[in-house]
Amino acid sequence: MKPLFSVPFLTFLFFYFYSVPTLSSYVYDASATTTNVINSTDFIRTSCYATLYPDICYTSLYGYANAIQQDPARLARAAISVSLSKASNMAVYVSNLSREADYGADPRASAALHDCFSNMGDAVDEIRGSLKQMQQAVAPGSESFRFQMGNVQTWMSAALTDEETCTDGFEDVADRPMKAEVCKRAAKVKRFTSNALALVNSYAEKGTM
Repeated sequence: MKPLFSVPFLTFLFFYFYSVPTLSSYVYDASATTTNVINSTDFIRTSCYATLYPDICYTSLYGYANAIQQDPARLARAAISVSLSKASNMAVYVSNLSREADYGADPRASAALHDCFSNMGDAVDEIRGSLKQMQQAVAPGSESFRFQMGNVQTWMSAALTDEETCTDGFEDVADRPMKAEVCKRAAKVKRFTSNALALVNSYAEKGTM
């Protein structure tokens, strides 16, 4: 009898539920003045213009204005955290579908789902590594800063590629609601990762000027 959960899947769930930082951890100054909040939200809105999806960028981050203030490093970290949360949720969703598909009659759909889960799992690892590196980032302008930001840019770019690759296997799968839903959700996840990468790039560029 096939086990309900594979070891890799259980390992992923452990790290997901115990390692993904909550966005509430960014909110630490509930007494910020109204003026500071307005200035911070304006900073977020203006910064989001550097992304491909500025509306999504702003709506996903403005609630953390007190924590972000007008700090581009905090903004980039918050964006990466949002991206990590979205990618992790997507990985869990696809994993659940893939286990159901194992008992279905469409081997192509099953294979595509397993490949997508693998890609999303890689993306989660890369985004988590990026966030850890950002939390350890040194002062801008130094050689160490350039090295660390280079790592973050490389890993976030790789995560975006993995998310894009997630749906490649569905090209040979018949058009059904499941396929459409997976592709739609994957596209949304990619937007958050794309935005996070853009904010990281912006911060890295300013920090090396």
